[in-house]
Amino acid sequence: MTGYLSMLADTLFGFVALFALAKILGKTQINQITPFDFISALILGELVGNALFDEKTGIPEIAFVVALWGGLLYLMETITQKFKRTRMFLEGSPDIVIYKGKLIRDVLKKNNLDINQLQLLLRAKNVFSLREVEHAILETNGTVSVLKKSPYQTPTKSDMKVSPEEVNLSTTLINDGEIIYDNMQEKNLTEEWLMEQLKEQDFHNVEDVFYAEYNKGKKLFILPFVNRNHQKFE
Repeated sequence: MTGYLSMLADTLFGFVALFALAKILGKTQINQITPFDFISALILGELVGNALFDEKTGIPEIAFVVALWGGLLYLMETITQKFKRTRMFLEGSPDIVIYKGKLIRDVLKKNNLDINQLQLLLRAKNVFSLREVEHAILETNGTVSVLKKSPYQTPTKSDMKVSPEEVNLSTTLINDGEIIYDNMQEKNLTEEWLMEQLKEQDFHNVEDVFYAEYNKGKKLFILPFVNRNHQKFE
């Protein structure tokens, strides 16, 4: 039983330590993961995992490994921030894979990227034909940024000479049948106003609403609870 309690303590500590490390390194380290970051995550997970099943290893050893690896990652990030010339070596640099509608074969070969893989990356950007692409850049995190040819670009309001409208963020007022009072207060809305809006759309109880979204100047967007057994597929 003592062994299980020890593993429980080590696991909980490793979880908290890794969570704290992710918070310290920041969101961009997760969102914009580079090949080096990916390898670092694998190694760190392996080190902590091995420590959990090593009888001679306890919380101090796990703390040391996490702190040491986290320190190295933080040092690398600091170096790339202060010394711009190191970024290309440590983080890599973007590569142009399509230039003026033409594939750059050498760049594809350099990055071990074939046509099928490139098409997959383009489809993730809602591009389903190479003929639509004017420029495509392979980013350091493995994604592709795309600039479409003029005929395939989506027209903007500026292009159509339409007067711009005020843009507001949507706010969740009801989630899973419960009112989010903090959001209500932030938008200076009252519960009485909310109930009136619900009644206008034939909802008389908050519990009947799965999701309600508020956007200034627009009708309240409501999604009711739906019983899967009552869904119909045609």
